[in-house]
Amino acid sequence: MSTVVIPATNQLRTELGDFSSIICFRAVVVGAEEALGEKAAAITLIAAGRNRGKQVAEQLGLTGKGIDCENLISLLQVALGKDGTRLCIVDKIAASGETIKVHCRETICSAGEPQGSPRKLTFTLGALQGVMEQVTGKRLRGKQIESVLRGSSHDVIEFETLG
Repeated sequence: MSTVVIPATNQLRTELGDFSSIICFRAVVVGAEEALGEKAAAITLIAAGRNRGKQVAEQLGLTGKGIDCENLISLLQVALGKDGTRLCIVDKIAASGETIKVHCRETICSAGEPQGSPRKLTFTLGALQGVMEQVTGKRLRGKQIESVLRGSSHDVIEFETLG
Protein backbone atom coordinates (compact mmCIF):
# COMPACT_ATOMS: atom_id res chain seq x y z
CA MET A 1 0.00 0.00 0.00
CA SER A 2 1.23 3.51 -0.81
CA THR A 3 1.95 5.99 1.89
CA VAL A 4 -0.06 9.17 1.56
CA VAL A 5 1.25 12.44 2.80
CA ILE A 6 -1.27 15.24 2.92
CA PRO A 7 0.53 18.59 3.19
CA ALA A 8 0.86 19.67 6.80
CA THR A 9 -1.51 22.31 8.01
CA ASN A 10 -1.49 24.11 11.29
CA GLN A 11 -3.65 22.44 13.84
CA LEU A 12 -6.92 24.36 13.87
CA ARG A 13 -7.46 24.02 17.63
CA THR A 14 -4.61 23.78 20.09
CA GLU A 15 -6.36 21.77 22.80
CA LEU A 16 -9.16 19.86 21.07
CA GLY A 17 -7.39 19.13 17.80
CA ASP A 18 -8.88 19.06 14.32
CA PHE A 19 -11.64 16.49 14.75
CA SER A 20 -15.23 16.75 15.90
CA SER A 21 -17.83 14.11 16.65
CA ILE A 22 -20.33 12.38 14.39
CA ILE A 23 -22.97 13.51 16.87
CA CYS A 24 -22.21 17.15 16.08
CA PHE A 25 -22.06 16.47 12.33
CA ARG A 26 -25.47 14.76 12.48
CA ALA A 27 -26.84 17.78 14.35
CA VAL A 28 -25.70 20.00 11.46
CA VAL A 29 -27.41 17.70 8.94
CA VAL A 30 -30.68 17.48 10.88
CA GLY A 31 -30.65 21.21 11.58
CA ALA A 32 -30.08 21.98 7.89
CA GLU A 33 -32.95 19.66 6.95
CA GLU A 34 -35.26 21.35 9.43
CA ALA A 35 -34.26 24.85 8.31
CA LEU A 36 -34.04 24.30 4.55
CA GLY A 37 -36.10 21.19 3.91
CA GLU A 38 -34.72 17.77 3.00
CA LYS A 39 -34.02 18.44 -0.69
CA ALA A 40 -32.37 21.83 -0.22
CA ALA A 41 -30.26 20.46 2.64
CA ALA A 42 -29.18 17.50 0.49
CA ILE A 43 -28.15 19.84 -2.34
CA THR A 44 -26.19 21.98 0.11
CA LEU A 45 -24.44 19.05 1.78
CA ILE A 46 -23.56 17.40 -1.54
CA ALA A 47 -22.11 20.69 -2.81
CA ALA A 48 -20.09 21.13 0.40
CA GLY A 49 -18.81 17.57 0.13
CA ARG A 50 -17.94 18.03 -3.53
CA ASN A 51 -15.88 21.09 -2.67
CA ARG A 52 -14.07 19.15 0.06
CA GLY A 53 -13.45 16.21 -2.28
CA LYS A 54 -11.83 18.48 -4.84
CA GLN A 55 -9.52 19.81 -2.11
CA VAL A 56 -8.57 16.27 -1.08
CA ALA A 57 -7.78 15.28 -4.68
CA GLU A 58 -5.64 18.38 -5.14
CA GLN A 59 -3.79 17.75 -1.85
CA LEU A 60 -3.08 14.18 -2.94
CA GLY A 61 -1.87 15.27 -6.38
CA LEU A 62 -4.62 13.32 -8.14
CA THR A 63 -5.94 16.07 -10.42
CA GLY A 64 -6.14 14.78 -13.99
CA LYS A 65 -4.37 11.51 -13.17
CA GLY A 66 -7.15 9.25 -14.45
CA ILE A 67 -8.56 6.27 -12.65
CA ASP A 68 -6.02 3.75 -11.39
CA CYS A 69 -8.49 1.97 -9.11
CA GLU A 70 -6.07 0.16 -6.81
CA ASN A 71 -3.83 3.19 -6.26
CA LEU A 72 -6.84 5.48 -5.81
CA ILE A 73 -8.40 3.12 -3.25
CA SER A 74 -5.15 3.03 -1.25
CA LEU A 75 -4.81 6.80 -1.29
CA LEU A 76 -8.44 7.38 -0.31
CA GLN A 77 -8.31 4.76 2.46
CA VAL A 78 -5.48 6.69 4.07
CA ALA A 79 -6.80 10.21 3.39
CA LEU A 80 -10.46 9.54 4.26
CA GLY A 81 -10.22 6.43 6.44
CA LYS A 82 -9.04 5.74 9.98
CA ASP A 83 -5.63 7.36 9.45
CA GLY A 84 -7.15 10.44 7.83
CA THR A 85 -10.32 12.45 8.26
CA ARG A 86 -12.47 9.36 9.03
CA LEU A 87 -15.15 10.31 6.51
CA CYS A 88 -15.47 6.71 5.30
CA ILE A 89 -13.58 3.61 4.25
CA VAL A 90 -13.38 3.11 0.47
CA ASP A 91 -13.15 -0.62 -0.30
CA LYS A 92 -13.71 -0.74 -4.05
CA ILE A 93 -13.79 1.50 -7.11
CA ALA A 94 -14.94 0.05 -10.41
CA ALA A 95 -14.89 2.03 -13.66
CA SER A 96 -16.74 0.81 -16.73
CA GLY A 97 -17.31 3.06 -19.71
CA GLU A 98 -18.90 6.29 -18.49
CA THR A 99 -19.83 4.83 -15.08
CA ILE A 100 -17.82 4.68 -11.86
CA LYS A 101 -19.02 2.80 -8.78
CA VAL A 102 -17.52 3.48 -5.37
CA HIS A 103 -18.14 0.99 -2.54
CA CYS A 104 -17.64 2.47 0.90
CA ARG A 105 -18.55 1.69 4.48
CA GLU A 106 -18.60 3.33 7.86
CA THR A 107 -19.68 6.54 6.15
CA ILE A 108 -20.29 9.56 8.34
CA CYS A 109 -23.73 9.93 6.72
CA SER A 110 -24.93 6.43 7.72
CA ALA A 111 -23.37 6.37 11.19
CA GLY A 112 -25.87 5.88 13.98
CA GLU A 113 -28.86 5.54 11.67
CA PRO A 114 -31.22 2.64 12.42
CA GLN A 115 -31.58 -0.23 9.96
CA GLY A 116 -34.26 0.57 7.41
CA SER A 117 -33.65 4.32 7.68
CA PRO A 118 -34.29 6.22 4.44
CA ARG A 119 -31.22 8.42 5.10
CA LYS A 120 -29.08 8.87 2.00
CA LEU A 121 -25.45 9.81 1.63
CA THR A 122 -25.07 13.53 1.02
CA PHE A 123 -21.76 14.95 2.24
CA THR A 124 -19.97 11.62 1.65
CA LEU A 125 -21.43 11.32 -1.86
CA GLY A 126 -20.35 14.88 -2.62
CA ALA A 127 -16.83 14.36 -1.29
CA LEU A 128 -16.32 11.24 -3.37
CA GLN A 129 -17.82 13.00 -6.39
CA GLY A 130 -15.39 15.90 -5.97
CA VAL A 131 -12.45 13.49 -5.84
CA MET A 132 -13.62 11.55 -8.89
CA GLU A 133 -14.28 14.73 -10.88
CA GLN A 134 -10.75 15.96 -10.19
CA VAL A 135 -9.26 12.57 -11.02
CA THR A 136 -11.16 12.18 -14.30
CA GLY A 137 -11.39 15.83 -15.33
CA LYS A 138 -15.09 15.26 -16.06
CA ARG A 139 -18.31 16.55 -14.52
CA LEU A 140 -20.18 13.68 -12.85
CA ARG A 141 -23.63 13.04 -11.43
CA GLY A 142 -23.73 10.76 -8.41
CA LYS A 143 -26.49 8.70 -6.88
CA GLN A 144 -26.53 6.19 -4.08
CA ILE A 145 -27.60 2.79 -5.41
CA GLU A 146 -27.04 0.62 -2.31
CA SER A 147 -27.12 1.33 1.42
CA VAL A 148 -25.83 -0.39 4.55
CA LEU A 149 -29.02 0.91 6.15
CA ARG A 150 -31.12 -1.16 3.79
CA GLY A 151 -29.32 -4.48 3.81
CA SER A 152 -26.22 -3.98 1.66
CA SER A 153 -22.70 -4.66 2.88
CA HIS A 154 -21.61 -1.26 1.51
CA ASP A 155 -22.93 2.15 0.67
CA VAL A 156 -22.49 2.19 -3.12
CA ILE A 157 -22.41 5.36 -5.15
CA GLU A 158 -22.68 5.34 -8.91
CA PHE A 159 -21.23 8.24 -10.88
CA GLU A 160 -22.18 8.93 -14.48
CA THR A 161 -20.35 11.32 -16.78
CA LEU A 162 -22.42 14.33 -17.79
CA GLY A 163 -22.36 15.54 -21.40
